[in-house]
Formats: sequence, structure tokens, C-alpha cells
Amino acid sequence: MKIQWLDSSELYDGTQLRSLFAYMKLGVQGDSAVAWRGPCEVAWDHMVDGEDLRARSPIAGADMVHFIVEIFDCRLVTAVALQRLLASLTLELLREKAGNQELAQKLTRSGDDLFADSRKLSISIATVSPVSALIHFAVNVTNEGTPVPTLALRDLQ
Repeated sequence: MKIQWLDSSELYDGTQLRSLFAYMKLGVQGDSAVAWRGPCEVAWDHMVDGEDLRARSPIAGADMVHFIVEIFDCRLVTAVALQRLLASLTLELLREKAGNQELAQKLTRSGDDLFADSRKLSISIATVSPVSALIHFAVNVTNEGTPVPTLALRDLQ
């Protein structure tokens, strides 16, 4: 898998969750993970999560770390398993590295998202396209601009 970090801050608006995102933006072919830091504001017409669409639950945050993973020759069930693995690995890393260990030890994974004290740290979705499976996973850097009670990397230090 090829991994690329974008040095520029970019808005995640849902349009990045598409086939060949890494190739079209960066020339990266094949299985890939692209990460960057930036705000999030997903418009209804770019929202993939049916649960959020039905609830008319906005997805937004002023500052997040985003990951777009694209895997070819992959079914949705495998992408969901990888999505949950990514959430679990993030949980382990944060418990190990956080300066605020009291809060870090309260972190839990429910499905594909991370929480502590009923506050949400991450957002995540897995989907398939005609040619690949795609995952968007992001964690809050700050709590600003979020439509629900959140936890952020700053809280975890």
C-alpha cells in the first residue's frame, strides 16, 4: 500500500471519497492511503452514510486529521473490517501516546468510531465503487465546529 501525507490543509467535503482519488490528485496508483489535516463539512449530496442522511445529521469539524484509503479487488465486508481495524489501531496508538492518560484510558471503540465519556472522537465510512473499496476515517484535532459533543486530540494531549 502506498501512503501519502498532504502538507497542505484541505477541506474534506465528501467528494474525496471516490475511485482513483489518490491517482487523480497525486499520481499514486494502486492500493493507497492519503492523509491530511483540515476542516470537514460534508454536503447532503456527498454524504454516503445512510444513517446520517436519514437523521439529517450534519458531519462537520473545524480541524481534523483525515485518511482516505482505497483498496482494489476488495468487497465491502473486507473494507468494513479494515475500517474497524483502522479504528482499533488508532485507539491503541492514542492510549499509548496520549499525554492525558486518564482520558485516553476511557477511549472505547463502538463499531467504526472512537468515543470517551459519550463524546465522539472520530468519523468513519466505508463504501465501494465500481473499481475499489474506499474508507474515510478522521479524528478531531479540536472540538470547534462539530455538531455533536466531541473529544479531540488536544483533549488527549
